[in-house]
Amino acid sequence: MSADAGRLTKAAPEPLTVVKGEQSLGGRLASFVSGGLVRVFLIIVGLFWLVPTIGLLISSLRPPEEMTASGWWEVFSKPSQLTFDSYDKLLGNSDITNSILNTVLITVPATVLVVIIGSLAGYAFAWMEFPGRDWWFLGVVGLLVVPVQVALIPIAELFGSIGIFGSLIGVILFHVGFGLPFAVFLLRNFFAEIPRELLEAARLDGAGELRLFFRVVMPLGGPAIAALGIFQFLWVWNDMLVALIFTDADSQPITVALQTQVRQFGNNIDILAPGAFISMVIPLVVFFAFQRQFVSGVMAGAVK
Repeated sequence: MSADAGRLTKAAPEPLTVVKGEQSLGGRLASFVSGGLVRVFLIIVGLFWLVPTIGLLISSLRPPEEMTASGWWEVFSKPSQLTFDSYDKLLGNSDITNSILNTVLITVPATVLVVIIGSLAGYAFAWMEFPGRDWWFLGVVGLLVVPVQVALIPIAELFGSIGIFGSLIGVILFHVGFGLPFAVFLLRNFFAEIPRELLEAARLDGAGELRLFFRVVMPLGGPAIAALGIFQFLWVWNDMLVALIFTDADSQPITVALQTQVRQFGNNIDILAPGAFISMVIPLVVFFAFQRQFVSGVMAGAVK
């Protein structure tokens, strides 16, 4: 037995030695990108991106004579310059305060209507059968390439003939009309990824189309709807071209009102600086408040 055991011991294979190979170039790049150095670099880039906003905020808190005499960074050596006089003057300017209200009255309905109508149309194109569905959807996709500038004069003449040119309703309808093609395209593609079995199970339980839409499709489409809402809100809030043409002195939004504050021999900087900051900070607040839903909606469908 001892001889046989010795032979078996000698015949046993030697343990394998794992030799760690050299890491590939792609692996090294991936390790470098995921490292802390790149994160620090991205944070620095983000801070540089916020510098104009911070500078505008500080400028809006300085007296007009200081703003014209030196840069906003001078406030770090002379913090006594900070004052809210410009904001008091801004709030006392009825043109600016009315324009802020007009901007809200234009942006909120234009965003809500696009989200609601686009969601209903997207669900219909994704899961309902009706004659010419695919051709209608191709027509909607074709509207995505129509530039806004082409439709300004014809729609202005149309609105003038029906008596809504220069009113808030005309601006809202214009933004809704040009926001719907993208909304339908985005939400139809997202709703089409919902498992058919889930919808069939809801129908077997007696759910109608409206109940199915509000109880099943809408909750599942939350990220895409949030992303669409942010896109539409930012586009309408920051718009100046459409508002400049389709509004009058009583219905102009903040973007047009700030443009009219430019004086003949210089800029009305004590009004422009705080007004521009308010116009800029509200979209930033909306974006950062819904950034998680925005990223989820943009990435929806990328990974199954």
